[in-house]
Amino acid sequence: MAEVIKILGIPGSLRKASYNRFLLRAAQELAPEGATIDIFELDDIPSFNQDEERNPPARIVSLKSMVRAADAILFATPEYNYSVPGVLKNAIDWASRPYGDSAWNEKPVAVMGASVGRIGTARAQYHLRQMFVFLNMHALSQPEVMVGNAAQRFDENGNLTDEQSANLIRQLLENLVTWTRRLQPDSSRLLRAS
Repeated sequence: MAEVIKILGIPGSLRKASYNRFLLRAAQELAPEGATIDIFELDDIPSFNQDEERNPPARIVSLKSMVRAADAILFATPEYNYSVPGVLKNAIDWASRPYGDSAWNEKPVAVMGASVGRIGTARAQYHLRQMFVFLNMHALSQPEVMVGNAAQRFDENGNLTDEQSANLIRQLLENLVTWTRRLQPDSSRLLRAS
């Protein structure tokens, strides 16, 4: 039996009623068999200060530890001013430093996002994908999950009610698990070679 794939979900918003936090909660419910999703909240992440990168605050140590322990990463980002929120960029920067000690290196990653606008975080997601190139993350390309008009896609308790969005998230997670397994070293091949 294959090992469970551990996915770390990171919402790019601090707002308690964030649609992107709701998306991650929906993803936890829609995760395929053989996968789990934990969520790391970005509350209390201090502003990145290069003077402190070699002796980071405890919250950053925890973030890097959780990223390293995960088999894959799932970002759920809103879009602020045509890009990713500062709090998400800040966390990405912290976990990538100091140079040569990036927790993101070679991690499989997927992105989704929800917005009250019609295009559902497309520009923010593309900016994240640009960051993945430098971070050396292995980005899953399809499906793109961009939930527009988010206020109509969730109920008053934050439950996803839109079946099309749920199906896209389900497919994204299935693809992320397959992608992650494909990128993992073949342990039986490694054992034969030794």
